[in-house]
Amino acid sequence: MGCHCGENESFEDCCNKFIEGIAKPETAEQLMRSRYSAFVVGATDYVFNTHHADSRGDVSKEEIENWSKSSKWNGLEIVRTSDGGNTDESGEVEFIARYSTDGNEYAHHERASFKKVDEHWYFVDGQILKEVIKNPHKNVGRNDPCICGSGKKYKKCCLN
Repeated sequence: MGCHCGENESFEDCCNKFIEGIAKPETAEQLMRSRYSAFVVGATDYVFNTHHADSRGDVSKEEIENWSKSSKWNGLEIVRTSDGGNTDESGEVEFIARYSTDGNEYAHHERASFKKVDEHWYFVDGQILKEVIKNPHKNVGRNDPCICGSGKKYKKCCLN
C-alpha cells in the first residue's frame, strides 16, 4: 500500500520521515504531500510548523486540528507544480485534496505558494481555485475560522 499522499512508497518511507523530522522535504511538492499526510494522521503540529513565519500568525492550531480530526481524507491529486525544486527558493503547487465531513464529500482545489528558508521549505499562502466547498455551518462571521479549514479567519480566506 502506498503513502497517504498518493506516492507508491509506504507512509514510513515517504511522508512520515518528514513529519517525524528524520529528513526534510527537498521540494515544495514533497512538503505539500507531507502536509496532506499530516492532516490524514493528525500530525497537526507539523502542519502548523511548516507554515512560513510571515503567515503563521494567520492560522489557528485549533482549527487545523479540528479540520484534520473531523474529516476523512480521501486522496491528494497534484495538478501541477511550478518551480519549487531542490535548487529553487520558491515554488507553487496546485493540488486537489479530497475529503469528507459529516457524510458530505468535498474537493479543496488550491494553488499553494512555498518559500525555502535556510534549506527548509515552508507553506506561505494558498489561493482557492475552485469553490467546491459548501458552508456546512450557518451564519459564519467575518472573524470566525474559515469554512475551508485553512486555519485562517474567514475574512482573510474564502470571504473574498
